[in-house]
Amino acid sequence: MSHPNNVSIAFTLFLVAAPAAAQAPVDVVRVASKSVERQVKLPGEFQPYLAVPIYAKLPGFVKRVAVDRGSTVKEGQVLVTLEAPEMLAHIAEAQSKAQALALQRAEAEAKLAGAQSTYDHLKAASATPGVVAENDVIVAQKTAETAQALVRSYDDSIKAAQAQVQSVKDLEEYLTLKAPFDGIITERNVHPGALVGPGTGSTPLLRLHQVSRLRLVVAVPEALVGAMVKGARVPFTVPAYPGETFYGVVSLMAHDLDEKTRTMPVELDVRNPDLRLGAGMYPEVRWTVRRPQPSVLVPPTSIVVTTERTFVIRVTNGVVEWVNVSRGARVGDLIEVFGPLKEGDTIVRRGTDELREGAKVSAQPPKTSS
Repeated sequence: MSHPNNVSIAFTLFLVAAPAAAQAPVDVVRVASKSVERQVKLPGEFQPYLAVPIYAKLPGFVKRVAVDRGSTVKEGQVLVTLEAPEMLAHIAEAQSKAQALALQRAEAEAKLAGAQSTYDHLKAASATPGVVAENDVIVAQKTAETAQALVRSYDDSIKAAQAQVQSVKDLEEYLTLKAPFDGIITERNVHPGALVGPGTGSTPLLRLHQVSRLRLVVAVPEALVGAMVKGARVPFTVPAYPGETFYGVVSLMAHDLDEKTRTMPVELDVRNPDLRLGAGMYPEVRWTVRRPQPSVLVPPTSIVVTTERTFVIRVTNGVVEWVNVSRGARVGDLIEVFGPLKEGDTIVRRGTDELREGAKVSAQPPKTSS
C-alpha cells in the first residue's frame, strides 16, 4: 500500500535536483586604446598676405599711369602721377605771404635799430644832470621795447607762413602715388586725363596685392580645434594643379568661434615665390588631427543606437551594464568612442538593446585561430 504523501515527496525531490537556469552566453571583446592620428579634408581660401586699394588723397587730373593689371612693382615705385594747377597756386600764394612778412620784418628791424640807438644816446646823455629830461629817456625806452615786440611778432608770423608753405609742399607729394610694398597690380580703373580725388567715387584707382606670400584661411570645426598646433606643416591641394601637394604652416588662430558655423578661422602661411598660387583659389586642406591622449576604440558592432541613447554593453563579473558613449572617427576596423570606458574593459561584441541592463550573462572571449 502506497504512502499517501508519495506524490508530494517525489515533486519535492524534483525541485531540489533541478539545475539552475543557464546564463546566456555572449561574445565579448576587450576595449582597445592607442594614439590616433588621422587627416580630415577641409576647404580653405587663399587671401593675399597684404592687400591695399590705391586712392587719390587730393583732387586732380591723372597725368600718367605707370602700371597696368599684372604689373610687378617694388616698394616706393611710382604708380600714378596727378597734376593739380591750383596746388601750384597755393604754394605760390604761401611763399608770397612769407616773403611779404620777411620784408615787413626787415622794416620793423630797421625801426628797432633806430629806436634802440635813440634810447642808448639819451640814456648816455642822462648821466649828466640837466642835459636830458628823464621823461624823454623813458619814452625812448618804451619806443625801443615796442619796436622789439613788433620784430618778435613778425618772427612768429614768418614761422607760421613758412610752415604753411611746407604743408602745401607736403600735400603736393600726394600727387605722386607710390607702391607701399612689393606686390602685383591686380586691378586698374583709371586712365590719363581722368579727374580723381577723395570725393569722386569709391572705386580705387588701383589695387595692389602681395601674393609672393599668401594667407590660407581655413574654418576649423569646433570638434577639431583641440588638435590645432601652431607651427604645424599642413599639406593641401588645389584644382589648378591636380596630383600636386603644397604645404603651409599654421601661423595665426582666431581663438574665437563663429556663432553661426561653430568654426574657428585659422591662417596658414604659404610661400609662393613662383606665383603659381593666387588669391581667391579654394584649396582642399588635409588637416591632421592628433588627440592629446590615447583614444578608446571599440568594434562598430558593439555600439547600440536607439532613439534615446547611444551606448555599448559592458560586462563586469557576468553582469550587463549599459555605458553611454559618443562616436568619434573610424580608425581601421574600429571606431573611436568617448565615454566612461577604459582600456581592457570587457564589452559585448554585437550589442543589442534586447540585452537588458542588469542581466547576467556568460562572457565568451573571442576565439583565436590556431
